[in-house]
This record gives sequence, C-alpha cells and structure tokens, in this order.
Amino acid sequence: MRSKQYTAILWAVLAAALYAISLPLSKILLAQIPPTLMAALLYLGAGLGMAVLALLKGRDNAGQKEAKLTKKELPFTIGMVILDIAAPIFLMVGLSVTIAANASLLSNFEIVATSLIAMLIFKESISRRLWLAIILITLSSIILSVNTLAGFSFSLGSLFVLLACVCWGLENNCTRKLSIKNPLQIVIIKGVSSGLGSLLIAFLILGERADRLGFIIAALVLGFFSYGLSIFFYVYAQRELGAARTSAYYAVAPFIGVALSFILFREIPTVSFIVALLIMLIGTYFATSEKHKHPHKHPQMTHEHRHSHDDGHHAHAHEIPISGEHSHPHMHEEVTHEHSHTNDIHHAHTH
Repeated sequence: MRSKQYTAILWAVLAAALYAISLPLSKILLAQIPPTLMAALLYLGAGLGMAVLALLKGRDNAGQKEAKLTKKELPFTIGMVILDIAAPIFLMVGLSVTIAANASLLSNFEIVATSLIAMLIFKESISRRLWLAIILITLSSIILSVNTLAGFSFSLGSLFVLLACVCWGLENNCTRKLSIKNPLQIVIIKGVSSGLGSLLIAFLILGERADRLGFIIAALVLGFFSYGLSIFFYVYAQRELGAARTSAYYAVAPFIGVALSFILFREIPTVSFIVALLIMLIGTYFATSEKHKHPHKHPQMTHEHRHSHDDGHHAHAHEIPISGEHSHPHMHEEVTHEHSHTNDIHHAHTH
C-alpha cells in the first residue's frame, strides 16, 4: 500500500512538472495564436498524441489491464469535457493580460477549489493541515490578484486565471470519478472532445485565426506533453490519493512555472509577489505533509478497475489463478481495519 502511494505521489509530481512548462511557453505562443484557439490546440495535441500512444499500447494488449468507460460514467464524462472547454479558455485569456509568473503562482488556487468541491459535493474529508493550507493559499491568491492595496482593485487577468482554477477544481472531481477506468481513454476523450469544442468556439463564434504553421505545430506538441502526458499521470495518481490530495502534490507546478517565467521573460518580482510566494510555499507544505490513519469500515461493493491481489484490498478468488495487474468486475466484502490511507477509490468514507 505504502509503495503504491509513493508511486502515486511520483506520478502527481511528474504531472505537475509537465504542466508547469505550459504557462511560460503558452505566453510566448500567444503572441501569434489567439487565446481560445490556443486552448483548442493544446487539448487537441493532448488527445491526438495520446491516441497514437493508445494504438501503440494496443499492439501488446496492455490496454486489457484497464477497465473501459461505461454509460454509468457518462454524466461525469460530459461534465469533464464541458469544464475542460471553459477552463483553458479562461486561462489563456488571463495569461494574455498578466505576467506568466503571476499566472503560474495563482494556478495553485486549484488546490483550494478542488479540495472544497471534493468536500462539499463529493464528501471527501479535509484534515486540519489541509484546511490550513487552503487558508494560506487563498490568502496568497488574494495578494496576487489585487492591483493595489490602497484602491483594492482586482487584476482582470488574475480573475480569469482564478476562474480557470475553479473550473479545473470541479473538473478534477469529475475526473476523480473516472480515475478507476483506463487513463488513456480518459485523456483521449478529454483532449479531442474539449479541443474540438474550443476550436468551434474559436472559429465560428470568435472568428479567431492563426496562419503561422510553426506556432500551430508547437502548440500541438506542447499540448501533448503539458496536457496529455500530464493528465495521464494525474489520473493514475488520483486512483491512490484522491482528488484533494493529488491536487496538493500537484501544487509544485506553479513554483516550477514561476522559475521558468523569471528565466524566460526576465520578470522582476515585486514585494507583494515575494510575500505571496512565501505564503504559498508554507501552504503547499501543509497540503503535502498530511498523515491519515484511523479505524475505518469498507462496505460491501462491486466495481471494476485495474488491480492486483497484493494490496490488502483484493482478496477475491479466480477459477484460474491470475498474477499481476488485471481488470474485471469484482466484489469487496465488508471489512473494518486500520492503516494509513488517502481518499483513494477504496477510501471515500466520511469522518
């Protein structure tokens, strides 16, 4: 169990690192590509790139280990696609009128949105340490969003970035409900559907165009790495960590983005930015250092996902013995025990 959690943490951090490069590089590409079209290209790059990977994996039957999406998950799938159309558009609009470092750090507000939505709507538990992290990150986000303390006016670019974070917070929780299914399938649907939706908005409603082929290809490639692979690793992490905890580890992304922004754009940080950065670092520490252990009860349930029989939660028998990871519908008997755990797919209990 602990080994799987450490692996999931690695996936979450890797997802964060891949996403971190998107904001400063997108800022460069936005000089030639309008915001909504840019959002469309990023998601199309993710979906098409992952579709190629799916074809390659299909040759060695690796996909058979994963459970496929069904009609039962359709509401969450539709919600995921709609929110993934809105969020990157808001982000690109915000990024076009604010500095990249500011947008990178503000994106940590996604932790707050994800955690609160996970608690209020999907009944995930939030510890005291995570509550403290939420308060500190919110405070840091307010500092970054205010133009001047004297007039207390909010930056338009920052507000769009925060709106994107709220959309992605809700989207993270929708994806959490799909995370037991095939991550490749999820990313392909997310990328292609959201990309095409944004493309229609860009072309038919906003009349956006881009004629620099090199920039278009660069946006697609950036989308594959920063969105496609990042989302793929993120979904894997959510299986073991839950939505709130995964978003907490994902919080390293803004700091990597900030560092890249300073290097690429020679942006000189203001005093308020440095204060916000320190507060955000403390909040991120509390979010990622949570420990959780108590007696808990697993009700009887039946579901399907990729699993193995050495994780302490899958003791069912097979007519023909199976070793290693595999996927099929299976039942969990009711059991009460105690161990360290996260809000993964088997620990969604209330407190």
